[in-house]
Amino acid sequence: MHVVIVGAGEVGRSIAKNLEETHDVVIVDQDSDIVEDLTYSLDVLAIEGDGTEITTLHEANVEEAGLVIACTDDDEVNLVICGAAKTLTDAFTIARVRRRTLLETWEGSEGAFGVDFMVCTDLLTAQAIFRISGLPGAQDVDMFAGGLVRMAEFEISPQSPIANQSVQDADRYDSLTFAGIFRNGDMIVARGETVIEPNDRVVVIGSPDSVSTFADDLVCLPETEQEEVVIVGASEIGYQAAREFEEHGYEPRLIERDPDRARQVAEALPNTLVMQSDATDTDFLEREHVDEADIVISALGSDERNLLVSLLARRLGVDRTVAVIENLEYAELFETVGVDVAINPREETAEEIVRFTRSNRAEKVAMLEHDRAEVIEIEVGADSALAERTIMDSVADLPEGVVIGAISRGGNLVTPRGDTTLRPGDHIVLFVDATVLDQVLEAI
Repeated sequence: MHVVIVGAGEVGRSIAKNLEETHDVVIVDQDSDIVEDLTYSLDVLAIEGDGTEITTLHEANVEEAGLVIACTDDDEVNLVICGAAKTLTDAFTIARVRRRTLLETWEGSEGAFGVDFMVCTDLLTAQAIFRISGLPGAQDVDMFAGGLVRMAEFEISPQSPIANQSVQDADRYDSLTFAGIFRNGDMIVARGETVIEPNDRVVVIGSPDSVSTFADDLVCLPETEQEEVVIVGASEIGYQAAREFEEHGYEPRLIERDPDRARQVAEALPNTLVMQSDATDTDFLEREHVDEADIVISALGSDERNLLVSLLARRLGVDRTVAVIENLEYAELFETVGVDVAINPREETAEEIVRFTRSNRAEKVAMLEHDRAEVIEIEVGADSALAERTIMDSVADLPEGVVIGAISRGGNLVTPRGDTTLRPGDHIVLFVDATVLDQVLEAI
């Protein structure tokens, strides 16, 4: 498919990198240095120009496009790009926006702005924060098969009960499959004899209850009625995160320095206690018992301030910290110095758009460790190479780097074993090394 991407920032570049092998990709940007860099680093056609101009879209051959993705940093520009593209082509258009109000306007009037699919960066980030915050110790979390199956990634500490155990010995949880391990930048498919080492990141797939039990064993937290959540910064992401927690029955606390913004969000969030203060004021934090929080989420507008607040929270004794980062290169640094989870809005956006482009082949997709591996859900068709065969037989015909993590059959979870026979209509959740993803999808 001919794909036109307008905007070559982190989001556009990441999408182009994911699509370059399987699609004919043209990427447009106004920065000549970025265009030159893309020409030499990716297998795409990079064009310098303004994506809101018809001449530039003609140059990108938008008339032949099946998909147009507008992902500049400007919401209005992205809408204009989609509207302009619709005058030239019937291509499916995707627009990235930050403002939830634009998403709500678009949802209320189908086809508005010439946009077929809209991705709201701040809302996606807030949803990711809630998803990860709800599972102790998790680095990444996603749900599959309509909520029947949960995937989660955990870092293994030296004190963990499964550290230095083989997968076979650690496999003592009902309805749970060890799928993959990330170690020093390498991806390892979990086999029975694979030893889980301290500092490994382990990916497990199973029922929500079994993954929760596994998480509780890893972090050894005392049972509490409900987690105490503190959000720092009433940025749009901080505000949306508080809304997510409220909608799931939580009563979070939110700290905002600006009095006008604090008043504004206090009126919009009836079940959130909004406190107007500087979150780096240790006297205030101690006075308000922020040290007793189970989790502190830093959603200020600066990476440096988010790092400072997270480290201060850890020093005060907070169990877990999550920080929003704008610069993806800081992610590893943040986690190295003690921030438990770093979430990058641009990465969340790129993943959502890439997931959408693959939706014709997979029911759902989750990307792990910056696309080192993916967890996908597919329905087994009657003519699939997996149908009416045992897992042991069918996996032997697939490339190395595939684990069947869970099966949903008629609304019930089936824990996969070597002698389990896959049937047409089964929904299976697979962990796949990204380097063999296309081969796997082709084969099944």
